[in-house]
Amino acid sequence: MLKRVLLSTYAIFLAAFVMPADARHIGEKVMKDTAKVSSIYPSYNTSPKAPDKTGMGNTAVQQAENIKLGWNIGNTMEATGGEMGWGNPLITEDYIKFVKRSGFNAIRIPCAWDQYADKKSAKIQDAWLNRVKQVVGYCVKNDIYVLLNIHWDGGWLENNCTLLKRDSVNARQKAFWEQIATTMRDFDGHLMFASANEPSTNDPVQMAVLLSYHQTFINAVRSTGGRNSYRVLIVQGPGTDITKTNKLMSALPADQIAGRLMVEVHYYSPFNFCLMEKDESWGHMFYYWGSGHHSLSDTTRNPTYGEEAEVKSAFQLMKAKFVDKGIPVLMGEYGAYRRTTPKDLTAHHNAVDYWIKFTTQQAITNGLKPFFWDTGVAIDRHNNKVHDQRTIKAIIAGAN
Repeated sequence: MLKRVLLSTYAIFLAAFVMPADARHIGEKVMKDTAKVSSIYPSYNTSPKAPDKTGMGNTAVQQAENIKLGWNIGNTMEATGGEMGWGNPLITEDYIKFVKRSGFNAIRIPCAWDQYADKKSAKIQDAWLNRVKQVVGYCVKNDIYVLLNIHWDGGWLENNCTLLKRDSVNARQKAFWEQIATTMRDFDGHLMFASANEPSTNDPVQMAVLLSYHQTFINAVRSTGGRNSYRVLIVQGPGTDITKTNKLMSALPADQIAGRLMVEVHYYSPFNFCLMEKDESWGHMFYYWGSGHHSLSDTTRNPTYGEEAEVKSAFQLMKAKFVDKGIPVLMGEYGAYRRTTPKDLTAHHNAVDYWIKFTTQQAITNGLKPFFWDTGVAIDRHNNKVHDQRTIKAIIAGAN
């Protein structure tokens, strides 16, 4: 019965989004072909519960309306080698409270799982499941919406949206999400799950494979029952790139409950200004950005693409494709960051402020919910103080 419901729902989505025939065929085949996936690892859905709607009243649209500004706890729960592996301290409830006092009512927790799992059985260590549950609890207890994902995690999913790896990746996706969902099942609607992070996907066939990974995620979470039967779930566009998502994401995975899915994209454009760390043969770093914020003395570092008009155009694509059709979009990561090397530091800092404010503003104007990416630079986690007040002010100004 469940499979018939899922396939029927999938057909409804296909009526709204037109998918290339070859990719649609692959997507439908993956949904039907579960035998190989189920035989690789044992089932971890060992204690399913009856559906429980207590505290789960929000649809995805209602949930999005409640999310004002989001924050990423980057370089921590997803860090190779453990929570403190990349130089950040353990997350405390005091830090979570400080993030909320700073103006954010939603937190994204990028999380690794594979390094804590047995390679043969895909069993995640209980100690890690319980630690993640503790951090999620800090958020929910303080009335913060929290987004928990499977992040890059060694690339086992993100680097393998291919037919060759489809069955093995789906098996691990199923095993992991059965365990994660069961552990977190009793949290109310403040908690949302996200299927992946930035899955590398470049054509319709890879998109269909990615769709299968999202379908496995949804099926696994829903199968555990309880509040997970109604939980809001987030699926990522290809590479979480707006252009690719607009072009390739012509269907959404099926869900047995209507109106509980969101789409996630990220935004760091122009790359040369936001993230580029050194000059390359194909281009160099931009230190300045936006109308009125170019340098008059360091002109070779002014931008050559990706300014205000392109920001507006990108976000309008997501509004038209998803938001206007009742599918909320999370901008799960975005940011521009300060450098010490620009010759015109005043213009540089003003440009960073302007990019953050303008991008935040345009995201919200177009119905995208922004989650700023921070690794402990803007808010110092060692002492729970704002280290970069200009960044926080720019985000808040953009939201207002």
